[in-house]
Amino acid sequence: MSTRGFRVGTNPCSFRLALPGLRWLLGLFLGLHATRSAAFYLPGLAPVNFCEAARETATCKSSIALFVNRLDSAESVLPYEYNIFDFCQDFGKKNPSENLGQVLFGERITSSPYEFSFNKTELCKKVCVKSYDRENEDHKKKLAFLKKGVQLNYQHHWIIDNMPVIWCHVIEDRKYCTPGFPIGCFITKSGIVKDACAIHPEFNKSNTFYFFNHIDIIITYHRESERNWDIARLVAARLDPQSYKHSDENHLTCNGPSMEIPGEHTDKLSVTYTYSVRFEENKSIKRASRWDYILESMPYTNIQWFSIMNSFVITLFLSGMVAMILLRTLHRDIIRYNQTNFSEEVQEDFGWKLIHGDVFRPPRNRMLLSAFLGQGTQVLIMMFITLFLVCFGFLSPASRGALMTCAVVLWVLLGTPAGYVSARMYKTLKGVNWKTNFLLIALLCPGVVFVDLFFMNLILWVEGSLAAISFGTLIGILAMWFGISVPLTFLGAYFGSKKKFKCPVHTNQIPHHIPQQNFCTKPLFGVIIGGILPFGCIFIQLFFILNSIWSHQMYFMFGFLFLVFIILLITCSEATVLLCYFHLCAEDYHWWWRAFFTSSFTAVYLFIYAVHYFFAKLQIMGIASSILYFGYTVVMVLIFLPSHRDNWIFFPVSGLLLKSTVW
Repeated sequence: MSTRGFRVGTNPCSFRLALPGLRWLLGLFLGLHATRSAAFYLPGLAPVNFCEAARETATCKSSIALFVNRLDSAESVLPYEYNIFDFCQDFGKKNPSENLGQVLFGERITSSPYEFSFNKTELCKKVCVKSYDRENEDHKKKLAFLKKGVQLNYQHHWIIDNMPVIWCHVIEDRKYCTPGFPIGCFITKSGIVKDACAIHPEFNKSNTFYFFNHIDIIITYHRESERNWDIARLVAARLDPQSYKHSDENHLTCNGPSMEIPGEHTDKLSVTYTYSVRFEENKSIKRASRWDYILESMPYTNIQWFSIMNSFVITLFLSGMVAMILLRTLHRDIIRYNQTNFSEEVQEDFGWKLIHGDVFRPPRNRMLLSAFLGQGTQVLIMMFITLFLVCFGFLSPASRGALMTCAVVLWVLLGTPAGYVSARMYKTLKGVNWKTNFLLIALLCPGVVFVDLFFMNLILWVEGSLAAISFGTLIGILAMWFGISVPLTFLGAYFGSKKKFKCPVHTNQIPHHIPQQNFCTKPLFGVIIGGILPFGCIFIQLFFILNSIWSHQMYFMFGFLFLVFIILLITCSEATVLLCYFHLCAEDYHWWWRAFFTSSFTAVYLFIYAVHYFFAKLQIMGIASSILYFGYTVVMVLIFLPSHRDNWIFFPVSGLLLKSTVW
């Protein structure tokens, strides 16, 4: 995922949007003004100057290195490291530093044997030759693994000067671009053409694998100034994979028949990997806007713009409608309750006024509710700060893994507000075991998520995927949890247990009788209805986010996401308060858990949508990949569940309502 912005400072990682209508919003995405560093992933990566080999100096180099990232597939959740496949290896391998986010996401960036000299054209240059003997078991396993990668459409991800190299192709007169390209393609025994074979009419043999063993690379550069005309900076990188059967590796021509391998191949096989590279100068694209070309890899950009604006209009309309109904209803009731003739006549109580002495009666399982409340506060603040930093460019796309690293660090450091809110609410609900409540808030929700992730990690270990978190990393995460988050949670719980929220009225000793409720005022109906409106705010953005996670598309609309997040909070609050008010009018004062589940039920709709997305949009194959998909979906649902609880919002609203009434 990535973000966009405009230029500030001296070393920006910034972008401009091709669609003029979006510039006013995505102009918020500022590049971070960072110091120079040798780490590959740091934000604000200093610009690299390139020049011809004859003019190379200490500040201008001619060598251009190509880095490779993990290989992934839309048909499998399991990513694999580049070196696991039998491709050309860089024996002087250099691995850039990796942050926590990259480790958790399973990114493994390493050097490759592909290396170019600036502005030097290379035609059909050999990289290496891979030979396979069917009588050699090791060769058979390597070739079988390559074929499996082709069948599952695994994609390369190459990086030049910290930019992803994109592949553009035409299908039915439409241009599509992706930040990855396939290992090859496969035609089944029945003649079904799969994946990239559809754009190559010469690939027409049944039960045949076609390997893309030749890459045509085009690197675009920009001369920074007329004064320093010999210094250039790279602004784009594109490639086009080809398949050639090199009959003589000493006389390469990069044309002729394709590199095809029959499904039941029994002879010896040699695959020669080659590449061609050429350079193009572009005077209009500057380095500050060099990420603009990545937008070409985002299909349906115009449709996204229209859909998001449509969603905003609908969301704002529904939010305004809820707010209008709420304000008008409350205003009318308060006026009605406050109408007195200043006589001996006593106005008859009805509706929520009858249960004013029961509204703040502690609910069942008060400790569990307080724990969810504290955990939700922690996640909510974490999400807000993370999205805020992304929108203003402090988490640059040049900083791979920074988004996840920021979220994890914030979660660890926000244990204090979680413990404080939970303990104070628990004391307000007349709880006495604040230490037990502290353990619950510190261990329950994080423990459930950790167990789920650990189970997913076991599957990744068994499958040999590089996305598996190492034992050392797990120990580090546990150390952050118990060494930083738990003590901070205890600190917040200690101070929170000293105070409690003030209730505007006293609670009656004898509970009020709750009359028989009709179908519309029963908890289940209200919870189901209450989750629909918030889900309507997010389902379009949810589609793009799921595409980014599972279809390996880059996400860049964080400005829209931040606005949707704010609208989601407002909508959850309004829907919760409105439905709780209706239930109080029906003389049902059990509103605490109902308020929690009203907005949290949106997580159930999120899970249902994820199931629909799995069957309707994805082509994931294999039991392990399916388990991983739903396992990670459950993690997202569990994180979403407490972070959108709004029962605390009704607390001050109820106080304001009761204080404004003349008893």
